[in-house]
Amino acid sequence: MKFSFVAFLLVGCEEEFLVEEPTGSTRNIRQIGEAGEVNPEINGAFMTGVYSTMFSSGTGGTGSHTDFGQRGYDVYGDMLSGDMALSLSTYGWYRAAITEFQAPEDFTQQENYQVWRYYYRVINRSNLVIESILGQPQPETEAETMAIIDELTDNNRHIVAQAFAMRAHSYFYLTQYLVNDVTASWTSPTLPIYTRAGITGNAKSTTEEVYNVIEADLNRAIPLLGDYSRPSKLEIDQSVAQTILAYVLASRKDRWSEVVTLTNDALAGTSASLMDTSTSINGIRGGFNNVGSQGWMWGVDLNEAIGVGLVSWWGQIDLFSYSYAAVGDNKAMDESLYNSMDANDARRGQYLNNPNSSRYLQPFNKFYDSDRVVFGSSQIVKADYVFMRYAEVLLLNIEALAKSGSPAAAKTKLEDFVAARGIDPAYVAALNGQVLLDEIYKQIRLELWGEGKSYLAMKRNEATTVRGTNHLSFVGVPIPYNDERMTFEIPLQEIQDNNEISDQN
Repeated sequence: MKFSFVAFLLVGCEEEFLVEEPTGSTRNIRQIGEAGEVNPEINGAFMTGVYSTMFSSGTGGTGSHTDFGQRGYDVYGDMLSGDMALSLSTYGWYRAAITEFQAPEDFTQQENYQVWRYYYRVINRSNLVIESILGQPQPETEAETMAIIDELTDNNRHIVAQAFAMRAHSYFYLTQYLVNDVTASWTSPTLPIYTRAGITGNAKSTTEEVYNVIEADLNRAIPLLGDYSRPSKLEIDQSVAQTILAYVLASRKDRWSEVVTLTNDALAGTSASLMDTSTSINGIRGGFNNVGSQGWMWGVDLNEAIGVGLVSWWGQIDLFSYSYAAVGDNKAMDESLYNSMDANDARRGQYLNNPNSSRYLQPFNKFYDSDRVVFGSSQIVKADYVFMRYAEVLLLNIEALAKSGSPAAAKTKLEDFVAARGIDPAYVAALNGQVLLDEIYKQIRLELWGEGKSYLAMKRNEATTVRGTNHLSFVGVPIPYNDERMTFEIPLQEIQDNNEISDQN
């Protein structure tokens, strides 16, 4: 993926837009829309601006070295779920705020602000794209919206579909990170909704109302992307949009048959496939640093033009990058989770299995800069970011089959999956009921470690986390999924700035 100068220029202009009040925003949106009519590349450049938020540092509004886009919040989720252990802390990143739960219990801490600011920034940028294409103000009814979309060029139709999908993606993550229990909070006010660019200060809507926006956006996007051939894996295509909706419905825990259908369609429609057990670009010991991996459905090529460096996911996690993981802020797989792996599981080799080493269970064979030089390059150009993989869609499909009344089909697919990881699948036949669900949940955690999906699985499976002995705090303490320590708070800054929100609950 390459970024043009005009794309970066427009992203810079957008930052000015973000801080304007609604009157100025209306003028800017109209100007952007008019420019888009003259130069079709304008709208595409603004969509690039939406995607750039996912991998740029500071997009959570801070100078923190944990503030680097979507993968930064993936780390938060992996640590809160307990699957990622901070096994050694020298510089203190994540120590108190995340692994000791200070941020989820104190709305004045900036980690709450980062989560809030990042996802609402993506929402606002998506709204800008939508309004620049559909017009400002946006049409009020679905029929009016679709009538305008029907008149769009193919290019603008695909762009607005991606903007709908990205807006939905951000609202979904807000419901996961900011709502203790989606089901219990279904009719309670939880989050403000913004479907207009630049508007601020809305009151909280109910969780149900937020989900209605999410589903409406994705149900628009999915058919609009049916004939879309994306230029790179950075852009959302139909299979990615279907998977996002599958995650949304799975989090509701009452529409599993629809999750089956969506994941079946996503798997059938993607060109990706399951990664093998080799050390090649398509293998589980070699395929996590290159967006070209056959196993990746959604990701970004981190090249010199993007300029990702020390403040990055790689810097925080990878032994072979010039940053924290190499010099004493070790992130490792939870020891209990590692020990739950079958002796023949090929994924055991992804981690340094030497209990006498300070780097015990670091993912040195799963995630690594391809030069494999400890404390190596300070600029990340030989390691990319993954946002979605074929394996996660397959595992969500297996989970949905088991939960929708098709355990036999779930077991057949689970047998094939574990066999592809080097495990004798014979044990699967005897699994039933909760034992089967527990095994599927475990396989999700093992397969997707470090990819930000364990937190989502913990929430929808209503799991209780218990940290293993290689964590620095709360070892052996049972913490349920809906515990206050598992969910961020509406930040102090929002409460101070938004007169319609008076508290963090």
